[in-house]
This record gives sequence, C-alpha cells and structure tokens, in this order.
Amino acid sequence: MSAKGGAALILVAMMAMTGFCLAKALSAEKQPATVTIAIDNFSFTPKEVTIEKETTVTWVNHDDVPHTVVSTSQRFRSKALDADDKYSFTFVDAGTYEYFCSVHPVMMGKITVK
Repeated sequence: MSAKGGAALILVAMMAMTGFCLAKALSAEKQPATVTIAIDNFSFTPKEVTIEKETTVTWVNHDDVPHTVVSTSQRFRSKALDADDKYSFTFVDAGTYEYFCSVHPVMMGKITVK
C-alpha cells in the first residue's frame, strides 16, 4: 500500500469515528428527561416543578393509602395508586398544569412546562 493509500485509509477511519461520536452525542442529547414526584405524608414532593417540553413526570405513592393524580384541566388522570404504585405522564405542550388528589383534594401540585 502506498503512503497516499495509507493516509487516505487513516483519514477515512478518523472521519468514520468522528461521525460515530457525533451520532452518539446527538442521540444522548435526545434522551427524554424524567422527573419523579413523591407522594408521601399526604403531599406531593416537590409541590411545584418547572420542566422542559417532552419531559416525563412520574408520581410514586409512598403512602399506605391510595392517592390519585388529576389535572384540574382534565389533561391527565391516574387510576387510584396503591402503595408504591406509579403513574407517568409526558408533557409535550408548554403551559401550567395544576393537579390534585381526587381522594384527598387538599393535596395539590403544579407543573410548569417551558
């Protein structure tokens, strides 16, 4: 193999590796964001969260009584969550989403989506 051929092969290999690294970095950037809200002691923690669009929020019930997660605008609604049950919702539209527990309406929270 000539010196030119070897240099070209090295250049092609470097370009392929750079493309692979770039593709991997771009795919890592597109991983969906997730946020967890605990339901514990008859409250949502954190009570208020600000997130980006395409973020999935997961509520986890740590109480030993059932709770629900219900949007005041009816955009989302969980079933009754027993101890350690989870409910997830992905927010795709910007806005403010207030929610509460329909079993215990004094439990309230808010998600702000930018």
